[in-house]
Amino acid sequence: MAGTGFCRIVAPVLVVLLAGCDPFSDARPMMDEYVERVARVLETDPEFSDIPSASQLPRRRDRVLTMPELDMGMLDFLSLYGCELQYVVGEKASVMGRVMQPLNRLRYEIRFIEAARDCLPEIEDEEFAEELTGAIDSKLESLPIAIWNATWGVEEIEKLFTLAKGYYPVAPEGNPVSDLALDIESLNAAVARLYSRDLTVSLDFAGDVHQRWQAEYRAGQLINSALLLTARLQDGTKLLRQRIDGRPLCLDGKPNNQSDIVQNMFFSVYIEKIQPYMSAVTQGRVALIEPFERLAAVQQEVMPESFTGWYERHLSQSADASLWRELDVAMMAHTRAWQDLLGQCGLRPGA
Repeated sequence: MAGTGFCRIVAPVLVVLLAGCDPFSDARPMMDEYVERVARVLETDPEFSDIPSASQLPRRRDRVLTMPELDMGMLDFLSLYGCELQYVVGEKASVMGRVMQPLNRLRYEIRFIEAARDCLPEIEDEEFAEELTGAIDSKLESLPIAIWNATWGVEEIEKLFTLAKGYYPVAPEGNPVSDLALDIESLNAAVARLYSRDLTVSLDFAGDVHQRWQAEYRAGQLINSALLLTARLQDGTKLLRQRIDGRPLCLDGKPNNQSDIVQNMFFSVYIEKIQPYMSAVTQGRVALIEPFERLAAVQQEVMPESFTGWYERHLSQSADASLWRELDVAMMAHTRAWQDLLGQCGLRPGA
């Protein structure tokens, strides 16, 4: 009985320990193991390159743009007309108004424009009406600044793009970015309407979006994983190319014992383990990184110079410095290397 009890205690512990030893359960050990296995079946030594570091999102003080303020000497005039605008302006003048968070400031700017438009027909003083019209035009011109601050200038986005939470998960349950993907699509749609001067768009959802950003870190994980995949796929490609350019894997194009071992590793590790992870990162990239690229690209006219380099490296899919472009090149080169190597034996994948 004692032995049975001991087994009941120890067996679960062993399961946990053995699971922890599985190199394919986490991204970094999986990719390192992959390079080692490529080297092993090719009868050479693995070589590991350094994984480049990503850059943190620029500091908030470098992301936030200064909102131009109106010289509002018109509040007394407004009180004569009983317009809603006097209350909107009064809110902004209050203590709370002076420390508005970016999303509330955007809401204020929209309310000001709408209230001022409603008030304009009530104003009989031509000079004052002209001043208010100028104020409306000025607010419309500066609206992109408020939009930028309410999207890229918020503190919550720093958590979403933090690099401190490791790599995108291997074989996660469900879709780790499904809610975030819906959020960013809704935000992009709202920003597009605001840029078309449609101020009727509701921003009620945006606060919840920011809260989810603060609780998630998937964008940063995707960036980390892109750099990991690029480095280790390049390491593997180098090993494959060394063999392709050196001693042939097969003579006269006929499979042999070693080619069988290489092909088995190709299917059991690369196809069954590595490719699904590459696909997961690609899906996350399409669902999350690319919509954030669009959120930034549509606002390039007001994008701070300090943000441009980060955007081109971490979000852009096509810039010369884009890490996503580097990943695309690494994946294509790795696929070609496998095709060329196994092609020496008449075993070319996809043939």
